[in-house]
Amino acid sequence: MLKNFTSYIRSKLGLWRSILIYYWKPFNESRLKQFYGQFITKGDLCFDVGAHLGNRSNAWLKLGAKVVAVEPQPQCIRYLEKKFGRKADFTLVEKGVGTTAGTAELHISAYTPTVTTLANQEWRNLIDEDTSFKVQWEEKKTIDITTLDQLIEQYGLPAFCKLDIENYEYEALLGLSKPIPCLSVEFYPATIQQAIHCVNRLEQITAYQYNWSFGESQQLELSQWVDAHTIISFFQTVKRGDKYGDFYAKYAP
Repeated sequence: MLKNFTSYIRSKLGLWRSILIYYWKPFNESRLKQFYGQFITKGDLCFDVGAHLGNRSNAWLKLGAKVVAVEPQPQCIRYLEKKFGRKADFTLVEKGVGTTAGTAELHISAYTPTVTTLANQEWRNLIDEDTSFKVQWEEKKTIDITTLDQLIEQYGLPAFCKLDIENYEYEALLGLSKPIPCLSVEFYPATIQQAIHCVNRLEQITAYQYNWSFGESQQLELSQWVDAHTIISFFQTVKRGDKYGDFYAKYAP
């Protein structure tokens, strides 16, 4: 009984922690709209893979996009349903994304749900060693897995796809066989080799141009987009303790 109550409290605290981080920052919504407006126009289809509480989905909807949000965490699903469930341009897929369809084990961190993951023990150990995180993965849940190809087959080719699934982005890209015009992919300094794998995987599909941003800056670091060799060279300079971020990939069909 006490264990269940403690888990419930940690889950509620984790939810409110995420709400504070992603929704209560002054002017954050307008900054997100301005940033993503360079990639997304009215009527575009967008995939929010690893939607969490949907602050990206929220900004994209306000840009006039149609959003398919993919999220497997139960408390996040409940929040997304309550916040966006009645919006005609919002579709919630209660699954994870991986290389092949099936099932997988989700490791849930109730207090820090942003690091709930499908990734292996090695990645979880690296995050656990990072003093900026106080992480416990208290629960395991078997979830359904879809692929990017299956999402495209069902909903159409997105103009933009965000992949933020805690070091499982490479596995998700292995389930993609056709080019998406623009993507963002999260990277962590502690596992920067994974970002390099993601770039190489994208290059197997088509030649992309790249840029990147740090943290929640909503600002691209480079004034000019660069090729795969250049961003891989940048990743090779990243060391543990540097800022996490997202890299962006786009191509001209």
